[in-house]
Amino acid sequence: MDPVRNPYAPGAGSPPPELAGRDELRQQVRIALQRLKIGRAAKSVLLVGLRGVGKTVLLDRMRDDAEASSIHTLWVEAPEDRSLPAILAPQLRTALLRLSRNEQAKNLARRALSGLAGFAKALKVKYQDIEVGLDFEPEPGLADNGDLEQDLQALFEAAGQAARKGETALALFVDELQYVKEEELAALITAMHRTAQRRLPVALVGAGLPQLRGRMGNAKSYAERLFDFPEIGQLTDGEARIAIAKPAQDEGVDISDDALSRIVSETRGYPYFLQEWGKHTWDAADDSPISADDVDAASIVAIAALDESFFRVRFDRLTPREKEYLRAMAELGAGPHRSGEIAKLLGREVTSLAPIRSQLIAKGMVWSPSHGDTAFTVPLFDEFMRRIIPGDDWKPKAAPSRASSSRSSMTT
Repeated sequence: MDPVRNPYAPGAGSPPPELAGRDELRQQVRIALQRLKIGRAAKSVLLVGLRGVGKTVLLDRMRDDAEASSIHTLWVEAPEDRSLPAILAPQLRTALLRLSRNEQAKNLARRALSGLAGFAKALKVKYQDIEVGLDFEPEPGLADNGDLEQDLQALFEAAGQAARKGETALALFVDELQYVKEEELAALITAMHRTAQRRLPVALVGAGLPQLRGRMGNAKSYAERLFDFPEIGQLTDGEARIAIAKPAQDEGVDISDDALSRIVSETRGYPYFLQEWGKHTWDAADDSPISADDVDAASIVAIAALDESFFRVRFDRLTPREKEYLRAMAELGAGPHRSGEIAKLLGREVTSLAPIRSQLIAKGMVWSPSHGDTAFTVPLFDEFMRRIIPGDDWKPKAAPSRASSSRSSMTT
């Protein structure tokens, strides 16, 4: 096959050639934003799911849908080492400047920009990473108290009033939301609650790992009533087949049923892995139709590529103790696993391993589906851990029994 014509797109956030199985969710968000635009109530939406299920791609496509409907959007990704005000302020400035070109909304958008100036100046002492261009002088008393929860409410309210005057809506698209600190999440939830109470057209469309639901609830108890939390998971067998077969067919190439079955089985229907297998299977095939033998040859290369990129980049961030903990989880299988089972395998007390587990949750490597359970956030990571740390050398060495120690001392 011509590698130049290879249609598949493995990569972080790379849009696949065929976004299969996500139409219903896109429609849900489209309806919510259109309702806000005409002054009707609608819940914001937070997508939750494991790594590799296509949350970022879906979020980006939803933003494109919103922009096509003349809704003003802003996009931020929440890294682990920056504050929410710092990543939000520059993008909000850009959105408000665009909104200020709307003749109806101009004055209120400029007022919101004055609020943003006061917001940035007042919070600079606490959040020193805020860097944003200031186009207007602050309006005294508008979003400038220096309290994030109060000021973000006031800022979103001013932005929402401008959007309503302009007969549009403002949609915040935030990826990796699980990394936002709890006090900042609380401020964001409170601000969204205020705009909902005032029937202002401001929406949050976010994405994060499964622990996001719990973190939002911990930050504000009413979060579960304010947001919808659709779960983004594996594609069904039929959806996965479409995701692989259609891009090839668009290039005039057929894939045998056996080959499709093999790819779906190898990838478990996870969108990122489908793209990885699709790419390498295409490159392994000599001609159409692509066969199961081509998939078998490609699987070796696909697994090696995942080990060196998708899996390895996460593995390299771990401490030796964290690697040991995850290797014990992998020994038990895909999971989820009880904390006691992991501790038993490591020869440790559950309480002594709690800090390691907490660190892994903070790094987005594991999550807790229910109290006392631990699961990987990265699909197939158990198989990777068994490949990267094979054998039993990672296991704790059993301490000698008292009887054997006693016999040893008697013979010396």
